Amino acid sequence: MWINKIDEINYELLISIPLTKGTEKTRIKKRSFFNEYGIPVPTKTEPFSLSCYVEWQIGYDVATDDAGKMERTSIKNKLFIGANGKKKTLYELSEYIYYFYNWEIIKEQDLLGIKGYLSGLSQNDYLDCNRELAIERSHPISKNILGIDFSFTQLKYPLLIHKFGQYEILTEIIIKEKQYAIGVQPMLYFCFPITELKSSKELIGRTAETKEMADFVIDKNNIQIFLEILKIFGILSINHNKDIISIIDIILTK
Repeated sequence: MWINKIDEINYELLISIPLTKGTEKTRIKKRSFFNEYGIPVPTKTEPFSLSCYVEWQIGYDVATDDAGKMERTSIKNKLFIGANGKKKTLYELSEYIYYFYNWEIIKEQDLLGIKGYLSGLSQNDYLDCNRELAIERSHPISKNILGIDFSFTQLKYPLLIHKFGQYEILTEIIIKEKQYAIGVQPMLYFCFPITELKSSKELIGRTAETKEMADFVIDKNNIQIFLEILKIFGILSINHNKDIISIIDIILTK
């Protein structure tokens, strides 16, 4: 996602969210309860309803050799070396924190408090090392389906949900196997109701137009949510932790 508008008078950021196609980063989904499994919505044929929400796999940095994402970030010169050894700059979550810190809405002690908390964690504290959050595989049993014999087992992936106070906004963290390496990887999703989006036309009760976008507004009233997400990212794994501490350091050096 990218910043559509930076309002330095009202201290607001408008973040563009696509409504018509599910990308690898955002999808429009629906569910009846906040802890229910969401179902993707084909928004060009099914009208938006109050049960719809945005699922956003929010990022916090971008490698400088990623030309596509580098075009989207508004901060190209706050460079640091990521835990994976790549040269990176601020993107999405860290961009938002950067602006509100420079607008003096986020205070230095807010960031130092998060850094102190994250710096005090040990290896076994990270979610990817927590034994209670291990992926479970059931004992295999024989099952015949349509005349073909199978060995049937079930996988259970840990899912953590954190709700932000009185808001109908939450994070979901699911722990799965790494796609191209050994080990597990916690993935964080930022979820919020469709009613949080700002559009030129009312969304509820209609379908999306071709390539339609809407804006999520970040302001002084909800920026604390993003600070909390920054902190949560830092407990996912040791690499996330190192990245978030580096990001905090680079934001503090105005």
